Amino acid sequence: MKILMLSWEYPPRIVGGISRVVYDLSHKLTKDGHDVTVVTYRDGDVPYFEDDDGVSVYRVDNFMIAPNNFIDWIMQLNFNMVARVGELIKEGKTFDIIHAHDWLVAYAAKTLKFSYGIPMISTIHATEAGRNSGIRTDEQRYINDTEWMLTYESSEVIVNSNYMKSELQRLFGLPYEKINVIPNGVNLASFNNVYRDYDFRRRFAMDNEKIILFMGRLVYEKGIQNLIAAMPKVLEYYHDVKLVIAGKGGMIDELRAEVNNLGISEKVYFAGYLNSNDVKKMYKCADVSVFPSTYEPFGIVAIEAMLSGTPVVVSDIGGLNEIVDHGINGMKSYAGNPNSLADSILALLFDHKLADEVVKNAKAKVKNEYNWTKITQNTHFVYQKAIAETMAERQAKQIAQEEASKKQEQKKTNPISNLLDFNQKRQALA
Repeated sequence: MKILMLSWEYPPRIVGGISRVVYDLSHKLTKDGHDVTVVTYRDGDVPYFEDDDGVSVYRVDNFMIAPNNFIDWIMQLNFNMVARVGELIKEGKTFDIIHAHDWLVAYAAKTLKFSYGIPMISTIHATEAGRNSGIRTDEQRYINDTEWMLTYESSEVIVNSNYMKSELQRLFGLPYEKINVIPNGVNLASFNNVYRDYDFRRRFAMDNEKIILFMGRLVYEKGIQNLIAAMPKVLEYYHDVKLVIAGKGGMIDELRAEVNNLGISEKVYFAGYLNSNDVKKMYKCADVSVFPSTYEPFGIVAIEAMLSGTPVVVSDIGGLNEIVDHGINGMKSYAGNPNSLADSILALLFDHKLADEVVKNAKAKVKNEYNWTKITQNTHFVYQKAIAETMAERQAKQIAQEEASKKQEQKKTNPISNLLDFNQKRQALA
């Protein structure tokens, strides 16, 4: 199958979780024998074209004209994506399916669908309403409407959790059978030959300190503010701990100020952005990984932590709630509740038998349910459904046109029918 992936991020450009999903899915599809082309944004000095282990990656610049705002920037990116794919098709490339990732490429996907008659599906990784707990501004309303348009134009829609399926049905009124739940996955070999590096660990904590790790963007919906609020209780009962916050985001100054206000600055380390190798090392160095999101469609970082062998604590929200079974393969806390968060962290710090048990069960669940072999097979099935639906629609349309043409011919050759039509028109005018 010849697959066109449209995404505004692809490694080395990593804004959120989309980049890794598109990368892993594309490479697994290629290994399964499919021809995958990714068209994405060119960020920095990366090449315009790259053969990435069999995946053809084409990157486009944005306009030289400075956009007025983010929405204009996205629209300009979509124009250039359409132009680049048009050039590829002119050069002889063909595509069986378009796979659009989120609203950021919606207009390019729709334009290419209608211009070249290519079936289209989309993956909705998150919604604007979910990220902002509602729609309040004109920009949010525009993005929300674009998300609806993308799902409407798609033959099939993929989401990564049952939570997201319910959200799309509620927000956009999509038919139940149109939404396919396919979770994100991880490379099961990611942590092969990765061990605890004590020299690396000492950059963040002393040997006697247990590391509580947060990995993610520093934005409100990731709930890092609730983890910081939980630290005084954690420190009251278990002093030898260090909270390591790995990531960057708009809340950094606010979070630093809160740490100072609580008087725990010596027990919190802001590690900033970590590259992929350091992320793996950090998971191996951590004693507990915490993901206290207030909104989380899936939670791939939790899957990575579970695979690494680090016990996890998550909030009981969204996709995280579906991944973790409390006390079985991790611990849950009430979303937005620092006290509940502290209790779950302390349970893992004090109960080593519990920690070992959840780690063993977590690894087993990741290997069984979140492997790319299974995920890719399910995605390919959705592609087949979309192509079959498009062919059926075209055949139905063709049959309807042929029947309409036959009726017109019959009217031309049937004088009685023409007379009846004439009498009906005369009566209507009278």
